[in-house]
Order: sequence, then C-alpha cells, then structure tokens
Amino acid sequence: MAEKKDDGKRNFALRDEQGNEIGVFSGKQPRQAALKAANRGFTDIRLRERGTKKVHIFVGERHEVPKPANAPAWMPEKIWKPNVKKIGIEKLDKI
Repeated sequence: MAEKKDDGKRNFALRDEQGNEIGVFSGKQPRQAALKAANRGFTDIRLRERGTKKVHIFVGERHEVPKPANAPAWMPEKIWKPNVKKIGIEKLDKI
C-alpha cells in the first residue's frame, strides 16, 4: 500500500450542472483549485472536496493580459489571468 504524502494538498473534483464529476484539481486551499479550473475556462465552478461532503462554489473568469516585464523570453506576449469569487459551501446528503 502506498503511503500518503502529507504535503497539505487536497483533491477537489469539478462537478458539472448535473452533478457529474468532470475533472480533478488539487491545491492546499479550495481557491487554489478554483483558480486552476478558471484558467482552463470554467465559469461556474463547483468543487467537491474529496473525502468530505462539502461542495465549494465559485464564480470564475479569465482575462488575457500582457506578460510581466520580468517574464522569460519563451513566454508568449499575452497570458491568461484567472480570477475567482467564492459564493459559498454546500453540504451533500450523500457522495
């Protein structure tokens, strides 16, 4: 049996409107996982925390911005910058 790493990261399953889990994002906080989902273009973000009955609800968006001044040469001129706002937490009856 593999040992669990204790680096503080948690897994969050992205759910669609029907409640199907369509992806998994990881992060130490739910916001970190939501930013990853927003960066991929998701706007209605519902993340179920694995191992619990909590669903974290966010609204996300992303904007194209110029690259930072100290960016490496290989980076494109425009990059995507995500932004999320937490709406609340929902409790599931069952997983």
